[in-house]
Amino acid sequence: MSGEDAPAQQQNAVDQKQETKPAEEPKAEPPKTESAPAAAAEAAATPAATTAEKVPEEETFTYRALVLTGYGGYDKVKLQVKKGKPALKAGEVLVRVKACGLNFADLMARQGLYDRLPSPPVTPGMECSGVVEAVGEEVTDRKVGDRVMVLNRFGLWQEVAAVPASHTFLIPEGMSFEEAAALPVNYITAYMMLFDFGNLRPNQSVLVHAAAGGVGIAATQLCKTVKDVTVFGTASASKHETISQGGVTHAIDYRTKDYVEEVRKISPKGLDIILDPLGGSDTHKAYNLLKPMGKLITYGAANMLAGQKKNLIAVAKNWYHQFSIHTLSLIQGNKSVCGFHLGYLDGETELISQVMSTVLDLYKQGKIKPRIDSTWHLEQVGDAMRKMQERNNIGKVILTTEPMPEEEKKEEAKKEDKKEDKKKEDKKKEDKKKDDAKKEEKKDDKKKEEPKKEEPKKEEEKKEEVKKEENLVVMWWFGVKEEMPVRCPPVATCPHLQHGHCQLVYSREILTESLGMLQKPIHPATPLRVQSPLVISYKAYPTG
Repeated sequence: MSGEDAPAQQQNAVDQKQETKPAEEPKAEPPKTESAPAAAAEAAATPAATTAEKVPEEETFTYRALVLTGYGGYDKVKLQVKKGKPALKAGEVLVRVKACGLNFADLMARQGLYDRLPSPPVTPGMECSGVVEAVGEEVTDRKVGDRVMVLNRFGLWQEVAAVPASHTFLIPEGMSFEEAAALPVNYITAYMMLFDFGNLRPNQSVLVHAAAGGVGIAATQLCKTVKDVTVFGTASASKHETISQGGVTHAIDYRTKDYVEEVRKISPKGLDIILDPLGGSDTHKAYNLLKPMGKLITYGAANMLAGQKKNLIAVAKNWYHQFSIHTLSLIQGNKSVCGFHLGYLDGETELISQVMSTVLDLYKQGKIKPRIDSTWHLEQVGDAMRKMQERNNIGKVILTTEPMPEEEKKEEAKKEDKKEDKKKEDKKKEDKKKDDAKKEEKKDDKKKEEPKKEEPKKEEEKKEEVKKEENLVVMWWFGVKEEMPVRCPPVATCPHLQHGHCQLVYSREILTESLGMLQKPIHPATPLRVQSPLVISYKAYPTG
């Protein structure tokens, strides 16, 4: 008996007792005249109560969901309670979600850099695992109770999700819900890049960026399914031991070393396959690292992500350095460049199903196994995203729909309070620094005002001294530096000198005049009109 049925049965028992009571007391006094209306009211209320008991489950059903409320920082993803059971269309199933996968695309989507996610408010989430609770019409290959993993364009970071049955895959025996949520995006991406695009074969070499991430670990494991494949992996030094144990042949610390130089030391001719999730200038480096017949597969633009909010400088820099190449260069270099985006393959269900079938066979054979870095409650999604964005994870970051225990909630509340206190302290420190800076500025202003009072007296003395000065003007003529002595007004009285730089720019006609013309004062009373300036800058130096 479920907990939801118990109140209804208890209510029925109460009603039965009320109905049997008059039968047990036949000798009771006849009801007063007022009881007839009361009975009528009770009879009228009974259908209403029955109707209330029969309120559709869809209207009373509630579930929790993470919602992206707007673009920005970690606080833009909020946990909300939604009402109403999701309606199933033909060919769909309702999944009770147990675990969700966090992907780099979700981080970019939070900043508005991922075009496959609809505009906020929207529930993110591309993969999850759970149990089928209901099946819609025309669904024949799924039944209630099936353990499934789900791959969808978005909308899976919630406790229940209605998805097409064709987007679900049965979880193999022995696989946990966390592992199932970690598998679809990373392993499908890695497999299709290495084998469909890369045509990976024995004795080849592969460069895997972010080798400690979800796709990086998946790619490394899949490379080890082919004989004698050399894997170069970039990661911070603290992760080298783990990725080396996982199959990386040469671990490179990209933070302290130039990975291009390190690869060239070991493989002077270059590499066969490079997986590039970075974009920008790193794509150029990757292409130049390819050996003849090599393949570059680009599948992301992680360099755009700098900080928890959109960094326009990083976006512009990445866009400016965007890789572009002419087809003739590809022909002459005997190289290939491929682009992969799993989000745009959501309509290729047959292709994805074939790849997933192959990946699950490899899992059953023990050749691959998702590595879980950490598991977080939905309430902790901000911390989970922060860990991934700051590159502190080794493997997959998972969100669990299991409610957070009260003790943990209290601890989280204390942490939040500490964070708020720290923010307040930091703000106080900043305000104090600003106040100190203002005080220093005032002191400097006072110091500047004092010499100004003495300036009129010294100015006359300076005028007499500067009369003897001769200026040396540095000119830039078609990129060639020329220095020539010319007579100008005294430096101290020249109206065109600011901070030692001449503010006048001469026209082409004057510069092409004879040396005698150039020896004239370069600061005429009336500034010349510039038509075709060729001089970049002038700087005056007193020659004594």
